[in-house]
Amino acid sequence: MTRKSPKVVTVFGGSGFVGRHLVQALARRGYYIRVAVRRPDLAGFLQPLGNVGQIVGVQANLRNRASVDRAVAGSDHVVNLVGILFPKGANTFDSIQDFGACAVAEACRAAGVPLTHMSAIGADPESESDYARTKGLAEQAIREILPETTIMRPSVIFGPEDEFFNKFADMARFSPFLPLIGGGETKFQPVYVVDVAEAFARDVDGAIQRGKTWELGGAEVLTFKECLDYMLEVIRRQRFYANIPWPVAGVMGRLMSLVPLIDPMLTYDQVQLLKGDTIVSDAAIAEGRTLEGMGVVPATIESVLPSYLVRFRPAGQFTRGAPV
Repeated sequence: MTRKSPKVVTVFGGSGFVGRHLVQALARRGYYIRVAVRRPDLAGFLQPLGNVGQIVGVQANLRNRASVDRAVAGSDHVVNLVGILFPKGANTFDSIQDFGACAVAEACRAAGVPLTHMSAIGADPESESDYARTKGLAEQAIREILPETTIMRPSVIFGPEDEFFNKFADMARFSPFLPLIGGGETKFQPVYVVDVAEAFARDVDGAIQRGKTWELGGAEVLTFKECLDYMLEVIRRQRFYANIPWPVAGVMGRLMSLVPLIDPMLTYDQVQLLKGDTIVSDAAIAEGRTLEGMGVVPATIESVLPSYLVRFRPAGQFTRGAPV
């Protein structure tokens, strides 16, 4: 049977958290994959996910339009997964998540190639968070540049390499308390990284309707505190909670961002982002623009978290009752 779906897929940010799972999903489907990253020499770990020559790293920097054009040329489909949690040097929210995303869309339009773009639930051009603001601006611009682009908006993504549950589980190994920013009432809908990758792969396959904005949420809506409660249950530790009011959290975020040479545990921008819930909207549910709407049954955190948080237990995998 002749394959009608794209054969060569360029994935910007393919060596990142979501990217590595998407590359694996695409490789299993038989696509040839270009992993477009700033340092292709650091993306070699992806090659064993496919056959010899199936996965190739190419150099691309979203701040350099010529490199973006080269990465897109000859592709049948492009996926942009690039995003940052905090600015570092020339990689600012505006340069990467707005200007860079627009550069990818413009390159795809020039080459006549379809695009799948990763945004985030909460993306809003008017947001006080620079992360959400630039995600929202990019969505608006991409819709003007390439209207048929499929936009994916995930909630908080969890999985073996995540920077949410892993971060707080690691903190719980040394600290007697965990911070509850704003009282811990912010709502999340944690979504498994493999489910997110599957959503992107289905769009590449042409199995879902293009040109829509899909909202990707997991099986459960949990508050920040409920997420930490379950994480502590999984790692078999008891910790006190310290309620951090919003103004105090904002000051902490600003101060942590001033420490040189290390990635901040918390930034002022993340505090602003935490003030809004990150859950699938009623409109998306009603219109079927969800994982369930595309035929993906989202995994629960109970079915996944113990498999990779076990290392944070007091005796790791040798803790009594730990999964084998």
